[in-house]
Amino acid sequence: MTELSGKRYWLVGASEGLGAALAAKLSAVGADVVLSARNAERLAEVAAGLPRPADIVPVDIADDASVAEAAKAVGDIDGVVLLAGVYWPMPATEWKPEDAVKMADINFTGFIRVLGHVVPQMVEKDAGHIVITGSLSGFRGLPGAIGYGASKAGVMSLAESMRADLRKTGVRVQLANPGFIKTRLTDRNEFKMPFLMTPEEAAQEMLELMFDEDAFDRHFPRVFSWVFRLSRFMPNWLYYRLFA
Repeated sequence: MTELSGKRYWLVGASEGLGAALAAKLSAVGADVVLSARNAERLAEVAAGLPRPADIVPVDIADDASVAEAAKAVGDIDGVVLLAGVYWPMPATEWKPEDAVKMADINFTGFIRVLGHVVPQMVEKDAGHIVITGSLSGFRGLPGAIGYGASKAGVMSLAESMRADLRKTGVRVQLANPGFIKTRLTDRNEFKMPFLMTPEEAAQEMLELMFDEDAFDRHFPRVFSWVFRLSRFMPNWLYYRLFA
C-alpha cells in the first residue's frame, strides 16, 4: 500500500466536483495538497473546508505561460493528479467548433502542458506519482461525444504510453476511468445517466487506486464499466446498431 501521508500532491482541476472531493479525501489521510484551477475564489472555498492547510495556485491549463508560472510556483511535489476538464454534449450533426476545440485543448492538450513540467523532474529524481483522469467514454466512439470522447481516448492512450515508458523507473503512472459523475457538467445531459455517482463516491474510487501500488488503472462503477470495456470486442455492425 502506498503511503500518502506527508506527501505533496498537486491537484489540477480541484475547484469543484471530483477534484474538490478528492482534495478532501487526500487531506484527510494526511497528504499536503496544492489546489489548482482557474477560479481562485472557488479554490479558496475548497481549501477552507479541508482538514489540513492547503496551498492554492490558480492556473489556466489552456495557456502555456500560465502553466509554466503555476508549475514554478508549485515547486517540488511527490505527485500530480490531473482532473481538469470541460464538457458540452455535441453530436457531429450539430458541430460547434469553438466548444470542440476547448474540449480538446483542455481535456487533452492541457494535461500535456502540465506533464511537460512535471515528468522531466520526476524522471530526473527517479521518483513520483502521476494520476490521470480518463473516462469510460474513451473506450470507443459514442454518439453526441464529439470533442469529449476523443479527448478522453487521447488521455487514456497517453497514460498507457507513459506507463510503458516509466514502469521500470521510480515514477508510477495510474489511470482512473470514471463513468457519470453528478456535476454541473453532466447536468447538461438531457438523457438518463445510468450508475450516476456522487463526486465523493468517485473520489473514493480514485483514492483506493492511489493506495494500490500494484494497480495501473481502475474503471468505475465496475459493473457499468463492463459495458464499455466489452464493447471493444464487438464487431462494428453490432456495436453501432446498439450504441449509435
